[in-house]
Amino acid sequence: MIKDIQQEILKLKKEKDICILAHSYQAHEILEIADYSGDSFQLSLLAQKAEQKTIIMCGVRFMAETVKILSPEKTVYLVSPDAGCPMAEQMDKEYIEKVKEEYPDYTVVAYINTTAQLKTICDVCVTSSSALNIVKKLENDKILFIPDCNLGSYVAQNVPEKTVKLLQGGCPAHASVKPEEAELAKKKYPNALLLVHPECQPGVCAQADFIGSTSAIMDYAKNSKHDEFIIGTELSIAEHLQYECPDKRFYPLSQKLMCSNMRITTLMDVYNCILGKSGEEIALDIDTMTAARRSIDKMVELG
Repeated sequence: MIKDIQQEILKLKKEKDICILAHSYQAHEILEIADYSGDSFQLSLLAQKAEQKTIIMCGVRFMAETVKILSPEKTVYLVSPDAGCPMAEQMDKEYIEKVKEEYPDYTVVAYINTTAQLKTICDVCVTSSSALNIVKKLENDKILFIPDCNLGSYVAQNVPEKTVKLLQGGCPAHASVKPEEAELAKKKYPNALLLVHPECQPGVCAQADFIGSTSAIMDYAKNSKHDEFIIGTELSIAEHLQYECPDKRFYPLSQKLMCSNMRITTLMDVYNCILGKSGEEIALDIDTMTAARRSIDKMVELG
C-alpha cells in the first residue's frame, strides 16, 4: 500500500511539475519520494535552484517561510498547516524589539529556526553548522543570540572573544535531555561514540565525541571508521542512519528526542497536498520578505 501511494506521488509530481522538499526529521517513506532532503536552510537553497515553480515543503512553517523568502516567485505549500516549531514561535517581533532597546549596541544573531516576522528585525541569520564561523566574522564583539540559549551557549564557549547575550529559549525536545541521560547511554553502550546537536544542554554537549548539525552528525557517522553511535538528535535520524549504514549500530540518546510537529506530516498528507485537497500556500507580503531576506543574505555573505 505504501509503495502504491509513493508511486502515485512520484507520477503526480512529475505531471504537475512539483518539487518536494523533506526535512531530515521526516519519516523514511516521505524522504523516499522527496526531490531533496536535508537541513532547513540547505533545502531553501536547493529550492532556489529547482526548475519547478511549485514547491511542497514536508517540514514545519518557518522552513516553508524561508523557502518563500528566497524564492518569492515560486508557489510554496506547507503540507501540514499545523506543523509549527515551538522554538521559532517562542519569541515574537515585539518582544525582541524591546530587548534590542536594552542592548542597542549588540548585533542580533538569529538562528534560522525563527519566524519570517522575527527575521525582519535581525542583523544576520545562522544555522547550527554556520553559527561559529559567522559569529567569529562579525565586526561587533557584542552579540544578542536568539532564540536558542543552548546553541548560543555553544557559540559563546567556542568564540570566547565575543560577549554573547542569551535569552531563555530553545528546542523543547533537545533541551529536555539531561546530562545524566548522556552518562547512562555512554555506560550502556561503552563502544559507541556520542554525537549530539548543539541544541542540547551544555552538560550533554560536554560529554559528546562530536557536536554538529543534523547533516553534520549524519555525515560524521557515515564516514567514521567506528561502527556504534549514540545519536543525540531527533529519533528519526538514528532510523535513517540505520537504513543507510546497515553494517553499523545506532542508538537514540533519549526517547524524548521526538519532534511531534515533524511527525504529524504523513505520506497521505503529501498525496492530498499534491491533489490540492490539503496543505497551505505560504503567503508573505513583499515588505516582510524583503526585510527578512536581508538577514539571510548576510548569512550567505559571511558563511
